[in-house]
Amino acid sequence: MTVFWILTGLLTALAGLLVLAGARRGVDGEPAGPADLARRELDELDQLKARGLLSPEAWVSARAEAGRRLLAGRGEPVPIVSRPADRRWVLGGLAVAGICALGLYVLIGVPGQTDQPFQRRVDQWAGNLESLEAPQLAAVAARVVRDNPQDHQALVMLGVARFEAGDPIGAASAFRRALMIQPDDARSWGRLGESLVRAQDGVVGGDAEAAFREALKRDPGQLGARYFLGEAALDRGDNQAARTLWGPLIATLDPADPRRIDLERRLPPTGPGAAGT
Repeated sequence: MTVFWILTGLLTALAGLLVLAGARRGVDGEPAGPADLARRELDELDQLKARGLLSPEAWVSARAEAGRRLLAGRGEPVPIVSRPADRRWVLGGLAVAGICALGLYVLIGVPGQTDQPFQRRVDQWAGNLESLEAPQLAAVAARVVRDNPQDHQALVMLGVARFEAGDPIGAASAFRRALMIQPDDARSWGRLGESLVRAQDGVVGGDAEAAFREALKRDPGQLGARYFLGEAALDRGDNQAARTLWGPLIATLDPADPRRIDLERRLPPTGPGAAGT
């Protein structure tokens, strides 16, 4: 905690130094611009003419040139010049802001609170599974698996939680371990395939296709596996295989279901001359 307060003080001092450096700009004034120089030149030309040191013709010509420079410089921005007293106001504002921030922290913060170890947080999550998000569920399941490496249900839960948390590679690893314990788990084969598809940005690769085939071998009712295998068949141009795979899936959907309409639209027409039939 002492280190925290030291770093906070150093950062506050640095911020104040930067603000004061910005406020210091312009205190000594900016160099005169073209418009100021032109005005001074007009005054000097008038003085030279009054002393007889400049002929009327030369005075008219020189004054016209100075007047043109004066008109050209009217569009220039006026430099902002701060006063030395402004720095005291800036410093006072910084002090007030620091005091207010410290007071707010004392009121709503927890000074002296030590960092809570990760395992202690996992203990708390394990007692309230219903309100946990996917990454927290994954942490709880990972600890259960660590303590019980042969717990099939915990491995499946770990795979599902990692999948929902956006970690498809970790999910695939958990499902593979679960299938080593129960290789006839058709649903885990399907989940393994879906994890591999997500890990490959939606591409049904060879490993994913093999996992989906294992799922269908053990349970023909695995509709998710049928969908992805149909996708792979369409990509290969095997329209008949896609139609065979998607047929049971289409039959389970209501005729007005947009998903059924989309699947039927994507299937090539049947009949003589149709490709892949």
